[in-house]
Amino acid sequence: MDATTAPHRIPPEMPQYGEANHIFEMMQNMLEQLLIHLPEEPILFMIDHLKRNNDNVPKIVVLGPPAAGKTTIAMWLCKHLNSNLLTMENLIAREFSSLSAGAREHYQKMRGWILDGIPETREQALAIQTLGIIPRHVIVLSASDTVLIERNLGKRIDPQTGEIYHTTFDWPPESDIQNRLMVPAGISELETAQKLLEYHRNIVRILPLYPKILKGINADQPCVDVFYQALTYVQTNHRSNAPFTPKVLLCGPVGSGKSLQAALLAQKYSLVNVCCGQLLKEAVADQSTYGEVIQPFFEKELAVPDHVVMKVLCQRLNQLDCIRNGWVLHGFPRDLDQARMLNRTEHRPNRVFFLNVPLDSIIERVTLRRTDPITGERYHLMYKPPPTMEIQARLLQNPKDAEEQVKLRTDLFSRNCAELERFYTQAITLNADQDPYSVFEYLESGIINPLPTKVP
Repeated sequence: MDATTAPHRIPPEMPQYGEANHIFEMMQNMLEQLLIHLPEEPILFMIDHLKRNNDNVPKIVVLGPPAAGKTTIAMWLCKHLNSNLLTMENLIAREFSSLSAGAREHYQKMRGWILDGIPETREQALAIQTLGIIPRHVIVLSASDTVLIERNLGKRIDPQTGEIYHTTFDWPPESDIQNRLMVPAGISELETAQKLLEYHRNIVRILPLYPKILKGINADQPCVDVFYQALTYVQTNHRSNAPFTPKVLLCGPVGSGKSLQAALLAQKYSLVNVCCGQLLKEAVADQSTYGEVIQPFFEKELAVPDHVVMKVLCQRLNQLDCIRNGWVLHGFPRDLDQARMLNRTEHRPNRVFFLNVPLDSIIERVTLRRTDPITGERYHLMYKPPPTMEIQARLLQNPKDAEEQVKLRTDLFSRNCAELERFYTQAITLNADQDPYSVFEYLESGIINPLPTKVP
């Protein structure tokens, strides 16, 4: 393209297709593999890489001191993600032939891998990297040495399944399992203390190798809690350098803070703030073709037909600033039919947020809103009271902000909300009944970070 003709009008479907199909990440992964393996036939290598389709399989390292529970967490992750568990024992085992080794390598490529306690030293970590084994997530469990020594003394192992149990925290209910449990070697207090000392010496040299993919988890809590924290992390995709144009949809009842959050997002990220209701008012004020159609509905206080709203909305979203900078939309869609209409256009949102606020808070937020008829300034009798009694005496309440009207509008949204949440399967639900800047931080995180991978 000729740079002198910038800004270029890129069709909206191009970045939408790129993000939906992870084109940037696919090319990045392919380039990484080319540089790692340096194949003699790059084209054939890339074709084979694409056929394998394993860029998104688990590639996880679970580290931690003795008795931190890393083997248990690794095994649970393995079962939940249907992946392969690799330990130091099964890596150095020599009981399998070269044929079975080749089959195992192919299987691991297709289903990914979880390394339990590997690497143990910095040298191992560097050796693994030179072989092209690059983890996507690294989990480090931690607890005090006192807790770990006490926990290690109660460890028991099932020789048939390899499952680990504990005399205090995780004793099996089945008597046959209890009878065959064995005390593993090397769990005395002195031996555990020596292993902890060696671990602390090595871990400080390993962690700097994984600066952007590291997650520390406190292991001195119930194992189930540790597991769900680990699972949440490994289902989270890391930020990439892929070009991204935010197309944000904010859904929520009246008084949930949609307008404020849209304004904050627009201000910080130069997004176009698209309020559907405001668009309709502007169309009427401008006496446009659509405005002439809309005005009779305004005069009769009737809902504007969906197909008219969609034409006005698409006209705005087709403008260059929306295409180039992205947008944040609120006030539409309000029900499933409208969501389907929006989805049939080229303006499908790539981030959807539901702002949840209880009815009591909504009533408090909305019914106390007032407007100064002289200056147009908006006040709130609790959060932003007028500065003088003179101003307070002349404040007016919008009839729509009356309590009965608020309850009706909130009830209408609640009836449609469940269907909208099912329609937008990747939507993020937030508690908006808190400080608006805390809500903004959650929204910001959901926009700048990739959507989490949902594993059934």
